[in-house]
Amino acid sequence: MKWFRFEHEGKVGIGVERDGSTYDVTAQVYTDSLFEVISREFDVDLDLDIAPLLKGDVRQLAPYVPARNVICVGKNYADHIKEMDTAGAGKFVLFTKAPTSIVGPFEPIERHADLTQQLDYEGELAIIIGTTGRDLTPENALDHVFGYSIVNDVTARDLQKEHVQFFRGKSLDGFCPFGPVIVSAESFDPFDVLVETRVNGQLRQSGSTALMLRDVVTILVEVSRGMTLEAGDIIATGTPAGVGHGMKPPVYLQTGDVVEVSIEGIGRLQNEVQ
Repeated sequence: MKWFRFEHEGKVGIGVERDGSTYDVTAQVYTDSLFEVISREFDVDLDLDIAPLLKGDVRQLAPYVPARNVICVGKNYADHIKEMDTAGAGKFVLFTKAPTSIVGPFEPIERHADLTQQLDYEGELAIIIGTTGRDLTPENALDHVFGYSIVNDVTARDLQKEHVQFFRGKSLDGFCPFGPVIVSAESFDPFDVLVETRVNGQLRQSGSTALMLRDVVTILVEVSRGMTLEAGDIIATGTPAGVGHGMKPPVYLQTGDVVEVSIEGIGRLQNEVQ
């Protein structure tokens, strides 16, 4: 099952997709906030037989804006390490993106031409935490997952380098496209799915999550060591090779470029640089 947030006929609500049909379940979850649904930390009992079908012009929104920074894993694909540099290779690299960087599908990636001349993309699988916990184990880590989604870890490479740590170069407004849906954990196997990024239709990134140096379980265990993960937290799991900065010569995003990140079993996240 896929969860999403939508706008339809002037109304914002919560929808689910199952077997090719989409339903409005806002009345059944008693909120139009998907973050609230997740943070309740209990199973939602939906009756799709009585849920209205969604038809017509439905605009999907970002699933939600998290209460805390988006947690990001860096250097998690060997080929991406090689195309960038070897600094930090083999180490567990973590950084965060501000919640204000979140935008939804088809919303603009702000160009910020006054701040960066090296705008780049990074398509990634995202883990959505569903149950608060700390010091997770390999045996129980997946029990804390609500589902999976897509993020584009948009990066200003020059700011990233200038500020040494990654926060500013990763957190400008519009730098975290997120969505369009969250696939429930029981409906998705995150261990061998294809992550691809296209720019103006040209394939730039293509790599399976099976190539991650640290898989989803390992990420959950390591991130939660001594640090509480809260329901609604988003963890981006790293990007495969093929970023613009790694091309020779580098090719950065420009105004009008359309970036599409797709993950099999989830969907596609498309945004235009403006």
